Amino acid sequence: MNGHAAGSIPAIPLQPELIPRGTRTVVFERIFEVFLGLGTLVGVVVVAYMLYNAYRYRDGEHREDDFEPPTLGELPTGGGGGRKLFTSFALSTVIVVSLIAWTYGTLLYVEDPPEPEMEVGVEGYRFGWEFTYPNGYSEDGVLRVPADEVIRLRVTSSDVFHNFGVPELRVKTDAVPGQTTTTWFEADETGNYTAQCYELCGSGHSYMTATVVVMEPDEYREWYANTTANGS
Repeated sequence: MNGHAAGSIPAIPLQPELIPRGTRTVVFERIFEVFLGLGTLVGVVVVAYMLYNAYRYRDGEHREDDFEPPTLGELPTGGGGGRKLFTSFALSTVIVVSLIAWTYGTLLYVEDPPEPEMEVGVEGYRFGWEFTYPNGYSEDGVLRVPADEVIRLRVTSSDVFHNFGVPELRVKTDAVPGQTTTTWFEADETGNYTAQCYELCGSGHSYMTATVVVMEPDEYREWYANTTANGS
């Protein structure tokens, strides 16, 4: 996500406990879970109400004797004067507005992360990625970071439009020639993750990948201490 927009977004006074905190992965998983839960609940209510009415007004010997179906062109009666429609509309409005406000507040946290422990420069080129660390050391194709620390990425491109993304870490931002975009992540598990380009940039686009190596903090600091601006 483009970090330049974060400063222009006003804060909204939502209760902190209502907004998920943690890594980008945790935040987006919570958003998915909330949308999935509400969608499932609405689906169950709608289907249950439909089946109830289908059973209640079914044709056959169980139909009430005083039931008179409307004739062709006649408007049905017995709807309660629109009270059901108004109630359903009001409840839907409350749910949708609350969901929008909660999601907006959650995304504000994603756009305005905690103070990063480290900042790494990322430069895309056809067809690869170069990573530059604070001490000037740079490496092609491999990004090494410590676990459980907030990492800020400053992303740009040396030739055409690219897009840097690591799906497992929920990281994705544009790499634009002559501009710098920022994003962040915090990996809570060590291991190797795959970074890819998500902007069609030429014949080698599908091969434009890199490995993100998440290391134990002590192991990372030992590795970093042995790097210099001229290489390892």
